[in-house]
Amino acid sequence: MSLGSLIGLPFCPPLVDRFGRKVGILVGSLFLLLGVGLQAGANGFGMFVGGRFLLGFGMCITLSSAPLLIAEISHPQDRAILSTYMGCTLAPPLSLQCICTLIILAFLYWIPESPRWLVDKDRNEEALEILAYYHADGNKEDEFVLLEYTEIRTALAIDKQNNRSSKWVDFLKTPGNRKRIGLVSAIGLFSQWSGNGIMSYYLTFVLKGVGITSPQEQLGLNGGMKAAALFVNFFFALFVDRFGRRPIYMISTVGMLFAFTIITIISARFAISENNNLGNGLITMIFSTTSSTTSSTYTTEIMPYGLRAKGYVWLNFTVTLALFFNQYANAPALEALAWKYYIFYCVFLVVEVVVIYLYFIETRYTPMEEIAKYFDGEAGGVHEIAAMTNAQHEKELAEEGKAGQGESVVQEVEVGSPATPTTTATRTV
Repeated sequence: MSLGSLIGLPFCPPLVDRFGRKVGILVGSLFLLLGVGLQAGANGFGMFVGGRFLLGFGMCITLSSAPLLIAEISHPQDRAILSTYMGCTLAPPLSLQCICTLIILAFLYWIPESPRWLVDKDRNEEALEILAYYHADGNKEDEFVLLEYTEIRTALAIDKQNNRSSKWVDFLKTPGNRKRIGLVSAIGLFSQWSGNGIMSYYLTFVLKGVGITSPQEQLGLNGGMKAAALFVNFFFALFVDRFGRRPIYMISTVGMLFAFTIITIISARFAISENNNLGNGLITMIFSTTSSTTSSTYTTEIMPYGLRAKGYVWLNFTVTLALFFNQYANAPALEALAWKYYIFYCVFLVVEVVVIYLYFIETRYTPMEEIAKYFDGEAGGVHEIAAMTNAQHEKELAEEGKAGQGESVVQEVEVGSPATPTTTATRTV
């Protein structure tokens, strides 16, 4: 499955950038169905492995397409919540894995395409219709929709005017892009190397280390831990804008560091003197090991449109590498070092806290086209986007005979919380 994911990664950016986000979801879903079918009906090891390969290939394409579509079509106030829910999942049994895929395929025709992709392909009227329908109940004259639409057009026009390409090498050309790719790499590694890899794949080993050997008890704890993690992630998804991306990352990582440190101490004490009461303390800490699921939200936000698909593929690549390490390095390390191996993750969690504190940038309440100002400064063209948006918006109003009738002037569009205005646009009378 990991091999299928790795091989599928290079196909994702050209597929979703050229043919659209919906096509990527369609292609990935078809491969998923084929993979599940081969696994469910496998009559030999080779057929089963082939099914796993196709499952990984399809999952890679689907998971590289859907987050882009969700982030690019969502209203700015809902973008973070909807993108974060992408990470809140549970794996169903093998024969049931196709149910969600079938539901997606059944409704895919009615799911709209990304308005940003449509604008990039000069299908502007379709993009405006989608923005109006989903962000203003179909009102094409809505002030926010017009500003959002004009800003998207302006940002993509500036990229084309300045010949900003979307090649892999562009990640290394500017300080802003280097910081982006560095953050995405860190997010991918942190998502799997925060000790959650051991808790997910080697929980049985951890529990045996403190005297919990009953298969029924281990199964119950495993299921309970997954359910608790799902609940916590759903809860934090509701507050990802109120708290902010950076604080949630920090709270999650510091919490993991605290919990994993206690788990290490408990396991070490049990190795010295077996005390079954220590198992109760470890169970409490196990239910506290929940890492953040905002990786898809943050990655899609900090990447400019031309590099967004490649940036998300790079995130999946680093996650796959981290999973490969978890699958093939953790087992022998645990066998050789037992609880001492937990110290590695405690140290790595300290590094995570430092990286998050020093380098992570807060992006809440900021439209996608304006997040560039946090990475590129003046070179990001945010002020230029605002100026050109004003000019284009005034031109369109003038053509409709509305110039001078209280039109909005864009300074920098900011998305507020539900209790605050949605933009900082000022009014001229």
